[in-house]
Amino acid sequence: MKKIISVAVCVVILFLTFTAVSIVNYGKNDHKTQADVAIVLGAAASDEGVSPVFRERINHGIWLYENEFVDYLIFTGGMGEGNAKSDALIAKEYALSQGVPADVILIEEKSTITEENLENAKEIMDENGLRTAIIVSDPLHMKRAMLMAKDYGIDGYSSPTPTTMYRSIKAQFPFLVREEFFYIGYCIVRIFR
Repeated sequence: MKKIISVAVCVVILFLTFTAVSIVNYGKNDHKTQADVAIVLGAAASDEGVSPVFRERINHGIWLYENEFVDYLIFTGGMGEGNAKSDALIAKEYALSQGVPADVILIEEKSTITEENLENAKEIMDENGLRTAIIVSDPLHMKRAMLMAKDYGIDGYSSPTPTTMYRSIKAQFPFLVREEFFYIGYCIVRIFR
């Protein structure tokens, strides 16, 4: 019995290690190409402005627009607790302050989680005749985000922000553990859909 338990523990450890490595390696690759729109996945914001993490995602979306990879930007994120404005609207205000024209910015204001960001962004794409998208988030978030984008029928390309705020091991490790948990959970849930 002890041998079976030991083998089972080893298998679980190997599986978790393999999954963590695949998440890290996925986030190192940037597949940006010409697309109709960049979907910038939400992160925390307050009425005073975007969080440092969200700011870097938005900045990367702006860079993609300014360098003519995309024609439009979709900022995602609903109402944070205690906020009078949605995360997406706060992101739009930030982008406007950086010189992005208002007519190229679309916002998705209903979501609270990544899956909703992408589901609702796909609806906005369909409503506006946009067919291809670059998905923008932090590197460790990209593997799960791209799997979800595929599941919602988004013809998407991964472009992790090169200026992520998660740089130190101390910052990356908790994010990686959280991402691994949510990635595995999503992989299990999608089997039953």
